[in-house]
Amino acid sequence: MSDHSVLTTLKILIIGESGVGKSSLLLRFTDDTFDPEQTATIGVDFKVKTLTVDGNGAKLAIWDTAGQERFRTLTPSYYRGAQGVILVYDVTSRQSFNKLDAWLNELETFSTKHDVVKMLVGNKIDMDKREVSKEDGLKFARKHQMLFIESSAKTKEGVQCAFEELVEKVIQTPGLWETDKQGGMTLIGSRGSSQGYCGGYCVI
Repeated sequence: MSDHSVLTTLKILIIGESGVGKSSLLLRFTDDTFDPEQTATIGVDFKVKTLTVDGNGAKLAIWDTAGQERFRTLTPSYYRGAQGVILVYDVTSRQSFNKLDAWLNELETFSTKHDVVKMLVGNKIDMDKREVSKEDGLKFARKHQMLFIESSAKTKEGVQCAFEELVEKVIQTPGLWETDKQGGMTLIGSRGSSQGYCGGYCVI
């Protein structure tokens, strides 16, 4: 896609506990690769990908952070200016799900945009021994007014959808991004609907 067809550049964050598959989701989305031996992120990883949603081009600057405490000094600058956040937990780890409140608190503390769009992703649905049900994830997402999907970076399921649905919602929230050329543009899509790309189990 050429730059002239790009509507806006968006800053997207991926947050969550260490080991939930944040980097694997990022690599599956940007490079369509999966490494079962993926090492833990040290500090911050960064990828750029252009995506078309509802005919609108968006260049995504996607930031993947380490989940470990010792890298928390990066936090304020990491959150600054972000329009969308993907909050990831591991469906086979109740502990990673229980830590979601702490991550949301951190987001609310450091986010500079009050209407930042949040997507909750339950990852690793290809694994056995699930500890967090889809209903648990859905309930948490509804409580906090987040989009929701389950995914597997290994099988690709839900990965593309998670990013597309998040970007669509960001584009439909004009206060999150500024552009002069597109002021009169009409955006069409699944705004206010629970259908969208996710076949009915994304929630707003």
